[in-house]
Amino acid sequence: MRKAALLYNPLSGRRVKHRVADVEAVLAILRSAGVKATAEATVSAEGTTEQARRAIAAGCDTIFACGGDGTIHDVLQALVGTPVALGIIPLGTANALAHDLRIPLSAVPAARAALGSQSRRLAVGRVVFQNFSGQNDSRYFTVTAGVGVDAHLFYKLNAMTKGRFGMLAYYLKATHLWLTHDMRTFNVGVCATADAGASQTDQVRWQKVSQLLAVRINQFGGILRELAPGASLEREALRLISFKTRSRVIYLAYILRGLFGQRWTVPGIDLTDAHHVSCEGPSSGPNTRIFVEADGELLGTVPVEITIIPDAFTLLVPPPR
Repeated sequence: MRKAALLYNPLSGRRVKHRVADVEAVLAILRSAGVKATAEATVSAEGTTEQARRAIAAGCDTIFACGGDGTIHDVLQALVGTPVALGIIPLGTANALAHDLRIPLSAVPAARAALGSQSRRLAVGRVVFQNFSGQNDSRYFTVTAGVGVDAHLFYKLNAMTKGRFGMLAYYLKATHLWLTHDMRTFNVGVCATADAGASQTDQVRWQKVSQLLAVRINQFGGILRELAPGASLEREALRLISFKTRSRVIYLAYILRGLFGQRWTVPGIDLTDAHHVSCEGPSSGPNTRIFVEADGELLGTVPVEITIIPDAFTLLVPPPR
């Protein structure tokens, strides 16, 4: 690491009042190690991606996402397909990727861990969707892409409430949806082989689900813990959780399985590996939309295609601790 840019979200997560001080502390640690480092506050999702692109053009070999999974997601869009490394200083609300990588959840220890990290070349998930303007769009993701109920959560979650109450806002809204949401079903086509294209219908297995999660990490932290056993950033595959049920009891049973660290099978919920997933919903209209999210960011609606892209980006991974 010779030249690094820190892009920090001034509004996300905890310690907002101390955000500038935390970033300055990280800069001091990097500079003391001989790294030419600068910092810049982010202003929007699209703006963050553009800021990362400008930093790459300026010769940075490392871009630090200083925020939560949403900030990481926005920086990632500029890094895929380049040799520039993604570093993480977890200052957000959920920090799921940081939990999975066992990065310290405080700024200064996270900066020190980054200096001792290895650069790993990894696969990334890619989701193609219909945005809210009705156009096809795409995003890369590192944590998860969700279609159905969990994306509806982010559609309903108020940003101000999230900023004020943090993870409690997620849990309260999730509980409300669990009690009230009608859990509309949609069609999912799963292709498990790496060399099969979506057009090869004999390789695609179709099913009807109320929620689909394509997961890339093993440990989420919080009550979700190990949401998708078998998921890993090291694998060139998506770990799918298919909720082939509308039962609220079964949904709860699956969450409790993760909370208590159990591996029991929950009827109506399947875990499989895939390299390509297609999602098709009911006819369009305001009351029939099936939403899609990636890394906790609401993106748009079905139709959706989710794939895995090998050898896509470089991530700073701390040594085991």
